[in-house]
Parts: sequence; structure tokens; C-alpha cells
Amino acid sequence: MPTVSRDLPDRPHIDIPKRLSRELLKEFRAGNPEALDRIQRRHPKFKRVDLEVLRSAEFRLSDAQLVIAREYGLSNWTQLKERFAGSEVTALLVKAIRADDRETVVQVLQKHPSFLHIPVWSGNWGPPMSHAANLGRLEIIKAVAALGARDFQHAFDRALLQGQLETARWLHEQGAKCVPGIVMGACETLNPRGLSFLAELKAPFTDAAGDRLAPLALVLGTYGRHPAGKHDVLKIFAQQGYSFPDTPIVAFHRGDAARLREFLRDDPRLLNRRFPLSEIYPAALGCPAENPGMCGTPIEGNTLLQLAIDFDEQEIFDLLLAEGADVNARATVDSAGFGGHTPLFNAVISCASISGRQRDGAMTRALLERGALPGLRASVRKFLDWQEKPVWHEARDVTPLEWAEGFPHSNWVNPTAVQMIREQLAS
Repeated sequence: MPTVSRDLPDRPHIDIPKRLSRELLKEFRAGNPEALDRIQRRHPKFKRVDLEVLRSAEFRLSDAQLVIAREYGLSNWTQLKERFAGSEVTALLVKAIRADDRETVVQVLQKHPSFLHIPVWSGNWGPPMSHAANLGRLEIIKAVAALGARDFQHAFDRALLQGQLETARWLHEQGAKCVPGIVMGACETLNPRGLSFLAELKAPFTDAAGDRLAPLALVLGTYGRHPAGKHDVLKIFAQQGYSFPDTPIVAFHRGDAARLREFLRDDPRLLNRRFPLSEIYPAALGCPAENPGMCGTPIEGNTLLQLAIDFDEQEIFDLLLAEGADVNARATVDSAGFGGHTPLFNAVISCASISGRQRDGAMTRALLERGALPGLRASVRKFLDWQEKPVWHEARDVTPLEWAEGFPHSNWVNPTAVQMIREQLAS
């Protein structure tokens, strides 16, 4: 089950976490498996407790409140109440940090010193020091440290995640450590500068549990789409002694169009092959069998052309079209009847759209110019595992345009691709 994480609302009201706490307590008493999983993940007292023991354990409202606070990225219920009551203070801090306004940050924190240790925007971005580290606001970080902030380690993680190397270097000098798992942030964001810096510091290339393949698996399966960064990150892994199988999919992930062309010349059938997830995310590179990676339109049973769209591999996309890839090739249909979507489906809903990539519509234009049919229909379903209550989104017998228009999260939709398809249909 996915871990529930909650964003702090712009206008928080304490009644919401109170309601969530009561609901969690009720679900625990009913033996709800999802509730038990959330408790095990977030409550330190029950983290290593056997499921059957947990079912009969004493679990009070205060325990439920702690779980909800942790899901908001806060340490405890007291901190949650203080954070929710102080939304005006945190709004001032966020605005000042973004504006690099050191004086205002200092004034606000001198007046409200408890907010030195409370996340100002989200649990991930952290308290003021860590929030500033995301943006490389080094002078603000130094001032906040002088006021008593001590979240050096979390700030170090955030600076590395965002490639703020001057900030990261200063935080390291203050005592932040290259602990196991420190490379995961740079892997998540496909940030070669941060990862190269950590390699220079001889940081362990493992996750927090010491798994050497976990960082590599994260690079392959992350939600981010930054092809040049991904290729450079994989080069750093190679420099660290990682070996990569010589396969078409590995050439694809590494952006090695020349090697992929050689594979296509040796076996032209690759152009129309449908690739299972187990091959797209190889177990040999640490990718788990369950929930192996993030994508937009499902990529199970997709062609290389469809994969190039979701992973935003423009050079490989161009190569595949030049080699004669079918712009109307359908993905594999599963036992429940879902699949069969064409590259246009991938173009309108993709991970690349989340980061604002492909907004020029170049791939969609190329597909339409080569005869991609916007009227073809398919049944598609996508597991929305990033939201508070993960669910399946199903769309039966839809066109690419209908797939986009009915998708519940607009930031996954490529508006330029949608507009191009509308214009094509109207002409």
C-alpha cells in the first residue's frame, strides 16, 4: 500500500485533522487493513509490531492524532496545532524566503521563535532553514542557524535534491553527514550536479537500508522527466562501478540512440515489440516487481515509440519515426480489457507534462503529420497512487482527447497536445 502523505493546506483549519483522527480511530476499530498499514508506517510504537498484535493493541485518539500529524510531515499533534494556528506566520516566512528577504525572516522568527522548528510549507520542505535550502538562500540559512535552527541534515538533503551545491557544501561543513540514503534525493530529481557532489564526498550509493541497487532503481522509476540529467546520472553510476546489461531498454534509459539504432538494425521486430513492465524496469537493476515506476498513460505493453513519449526521449523518438515506427500501434490489452491505446494517448497524459515538458507539442505534431488517428478508441485505467485516497481511474472506449478531458488531475494533461488534436478534428 502507498504511504499517505498530506500537503499542508493554504488555509488550515484544525477541524480537518481532528476529523481525520476520529476517522482513523474508527477504521482501526473496524480492522480496516489500510488504516492498520498507515499506523504501522507512521506510529513509532507500532512500527515493528506484528499485524495480529496491532489489531488487539490499545490504540487511542491521541495515537490516531500522532499518525495524522506525521502524515502532514509534522512531529506530533502539538506541533500540528501550532502550525495550523500559525498559518499567517508561515505565509510570511514562505514569502520572505522566496524573495530572499533575510531581514524579514529574522524579524518574524525573533517574534515567533517556535517556528524555527515547524515546517512552513510542507513536511518535505521542512522548517525555515530547510525551506530556504531548497531555494539556495544561503544567507537566510546562516541567519536562521544563528537564531537556533538545527535542521542541518534535512536542509542538506533538500539542497542536494535541488542541486544547490554552495548551500549543501556549507551545511556539510556545519556537520551534516553523508549518511546512507543521502543520494536518493538527487536520484529522485535526476540531478547530476548533486549526485556528482556526493560522489566527490564519497557518500554511500545506497538507500537508508544499505541497498546498493535502490538508488539506481529510483533513477529509472522516478516521476521526474529530465532526459539529459538522467543520462548524466546513469554515467555517474557507471563511474561508481555499476554495470549495465547491453539491452535495447538499457540503451533507451541511457539515451544511447546510436546503440539503439544498432539493435534495430540487428532485429527490426524491436520497432513493433510491446515491452512488459518487467523489461522496462529490470529486476537486475534493482527495480521492484510491485509499483516499479511512475508513468502517465500506462506503459505496460507499450512500444518503444510510446515509451519515448512518456520518458521525453526526443532523440530516440525521432530515430524511431525515421525507422518507420507505427504511429497508430496499440498497446497490449490486459485480461480486464484495458490497454490498446496508441501513442496519442501517451502524448496527452504523460509524466513529462507534470514538469512542463513537451509543451511545444513537437511529438504530438510529428505523430499527427505522420498519420496518427485521433479517433481511435481504447479502454485505459490508471492507478492514482499519489493522492490521499488512492483509486483506479478508468476510462472505457475513449479517444485520446476524451482520455485527456476526463483525467482527474489537470497537471498531467498536455494542453498543447490536446489543442493540436482538437484542431486536427475540426479541420
